[in-house]
Amino acid sequence: MCYVDAKLISIDAIKLRERISPTQNCGERCMEKKVDEKKVERSSVRNLFALGFVSFFTDMSSEMVFSLLPTFLLGLPGSSRAVLGLIEGTAEALSYALRAVSGIFSDKFRKRKLFILVGYALSNAVKPLFAVARAPFDVFLIRVSDRVGKAVRTSPRDALLCESVSEKRRGTAFGLHKTLDQAGAIVGPVIASTAMLILGLTMRDVFWLSLIPGAVALFIILFLVKERAGKSVGEFQLLTGIKSVLKGNFSYLLIIVSIFSLGAFNFSFVLLNAKDAGIVDSFIPLVYAAVNVAHTAIAIPSGFLSDKVGKEKVMILGYCIFLSTTILILLLPTNGFNAFLVAVFYGAYFGIIETVQRALIPDYVEKKLRGTAYGIYYLIIGSSFFVSNAVVGSLWEYFGSSVASTYSIILSVIAIVAMLLFVKKKA
Repeated sequence: MCYVDAKLISIDAIKLRERISPTQNCGERCMEKKVDEKKVERSSVRNLFALGFVSFFTDMSSEMVFSLLPTFLLGLPGSSRAVLGLIEGTAEALSYALRAVSGIFSDKFRKRKLFILVGYALSNAVKPLFAVARAPFDVFLIRVSDRVGKAVRTSPRDALLCESVSEKRRGTAFGLHKTLDQAGAIVGPVIASTAMLILGLTMRDVFWLSLIPGAVALFIILFLVKERAGKSVGEFQLLTGIKSVLKGNFSYLLIIVSIFSLGAFNFSFVLLNAKDAGIVDSFIPLVYAAVNVAHTAIAIPSGFLSDKVGKEKVMILGYCIFLSTTILILLLPTNGFNAFLVAVFYGAYFGIIETVQRALIPDYVEKKLRGTAYGIYYLIIGSSFFVSNAVVGSLWEYFGSSVASTYSIILSVIAIVAMLLFVKKKA
């Protein structure tokens, strides 16, 4: 009996303590919540930098290769500027189209890291194989395989970036990621030129050398990147998800982006412009480095500015800089200085668009469908890029750079006007 009474007294004492000190318990819970929030924040920052350095080393590897690829391809038997445009257009279109698939499935399975790892592994494994290419078709197969790897990883990576930062810091976060990405893109061409000029390596030797930074990127993914997507929610309803994403203003945004992308050629034509200006092969990677320096310098400022004044307005700025690039190609005489000037303008345009467009997508869709939205976005602009690169390559080959530039100017102007009207409508 005494034992039971003592036990009851003990229980009553605990209940009394809980009644008379609610503020103390609340304080303890608040402290625990703050500790948990700090842990999440540290994990988010670590993920952001880990993904950034994955891109840094992958881009170092990629640009060691791609800064030489147009020159290398044009030196193969049976190649031409039209072939260059066809290869680049097909590879980019396939890459963008497959991003829709990887984005949708990463939303379903909530396993962003797996898609990221597989995509980076494929790209970093096939790029060195350019060293054994003997014909344009060999280049085509390797280039397409590399872009498939990029397709698999890009939408899940962008979704994981979104899930690793708060909404108010998203533009800055994408700017930081792009800065690290482009820092690698600066180092890569410099390594390529240095290896050829000082060490006497050939282009094929540089392609093999690119395997080293690619391996470092895979190590970072395996041990430092953390999953953040969480458990799968609900049943996988593909068409329902796509319909939900395409509601409202997102569809209008995609139309404008696709119009612009129909005229927005890729970096290969900036390097082609440099080659036409008489810059020797071993210095062509330095022109590409100029693109990437401008890209890197503007990424964080453009992301920060987009958080302050609106992402759509900063996109218009990017479109205007691309328009200036095409006008420079049209009007300026082809010489070394002007080739570097065109490269700087192109890099500034690309830095703004790559940063801001990616940060803009989540503003138009539900959180659970971000991977799907990125996939559809990449599918649309990829299809447009295929047309753009194929058309610009053919126009450049058969009619010259002036006609190719005029084509891009017309579509850029249309896209700028459409975006201005879109911003006005939203306001």
